[in-house]
Amino acid sequence: MEYGIHSRTLFFFFFFFSLLYTTTAFNLTTLRFDEAYSPLFSDFNIQRSPDDKTVRLLLNRFSGSGIISSDYYNYGFFSASIKLPAEYTAGIVVAFYTSNVDTFERNHDELDIEFMGNVKGKPWRFQTNMYGNGSTSRGREERYRLWFDPSKDSHRYSILWTPKNTIFYVDEVPIREIVRNTAMGGDYPSKPMSLYATIWDASTWATNGGKVKVDYKYEPFVSEFKDLVLEGCIVDPIEQISSTNCTDRIATLLAKEYSTITPEGRKSMKWFREKYIYYSSCYDNIRYPVPPPECVVVPSEREMFQNSGRLREKLKFGGSNRRHRRGRRSRQPRKVAATGRPRSCYVKWPRKCCMCNMYN
Repeated sequence: MEYGIHSRTLFFFFFFFSLLYTTTAFNLTTLRFDEAYSPLFSDFNIQRSPDDKTVRLLLNRFSGSGIISSDYYNYGFFSASIKLPAEYTAGIVVAFYTSNVDTFERNHDELDIEFMGNVKGKPWRFQTNMYGNGSTSRGREERYRLWFDPSKDSHRYSILWTPKNTIFYVDEVPIREIVRNTAMGGDYPSKPMSLYATIWDASTWATNGGKVKVDYKYEPFVSEFKDLVLEGCIVDPIEQISSTNCTDRIATLLAKEYSTITPEGRKSMKWFREKYIYYSSCYDNIRYPVPPPECVVVPSEREMFQNSGRLREKLKFGGSNRRHRRGRRSRQPRKVAATGRPRSCYVKWPRKCCMCNMYN
């Protein structure tokens, strides 16, 4: 028995490291904060390193904080090495996402990576999502755990967005791909978007359905962003006039190593999804009796899920399977509520925050 357990342990150890070994690092050009970003809200909770290559976003009892890319991009690769808060993280959400909600309020596009804190002693969870043309009621969520502690060290999280596909990466491991097809119509993001990074108080819903709140005894909560990457064609969001030839820039983007998943990358993605995913809208037959048109049903994944899109076996960590959407923001400084969310968030969704359009 001991030999069998030891053998299985060694097998998974070598299998895991073989996956990492076959996944080569991307050749990326990083930027300083002042080259590509601006404060979004709560400047007093944004700390920039002396060389301007690292930015720390703080959440305390006064506010959260956020940054935004200085430009809009017509497709691109958006990436950062992120280290999440440690110790007590219940009620906290850290988000790294693209959006154009401020310019296209009723038909905005969005691609999300959102990290959700947990009760003490439980791991961070995160989700990816896609909205196109204002299709927030048809969000395409997936939710996962991680194979490492994201509060111990920085790890790279990336969003590739092209006219053909969208790929989410953790380090250089592809965890999700959405391939565009004609049946998706406007649900596939296609308008210029900005890149955001934020940390905020989501006590009303984020942990166990809002039962566990942010405990400011542990403030400040710090999320660190470095190795900032913004690659794409800069455009005017309204006129959609580019500062360069977008045809050439998009062709260059499509030729990059991260725009195509290699056979080795497919193996890594299969390993990740079968081990760490715990919800997928593609297998949620209650919300979607007919799966969304971009879904590719994988038999080995299908067996994992109930008709609700959640795992058949209850996982060992707690938390809510809810999601939210964000409200508008302006390029101009705005007043924010004590949580760090713009006060205008409460206009569109009376009696609830615009970032908290919930469902179970």
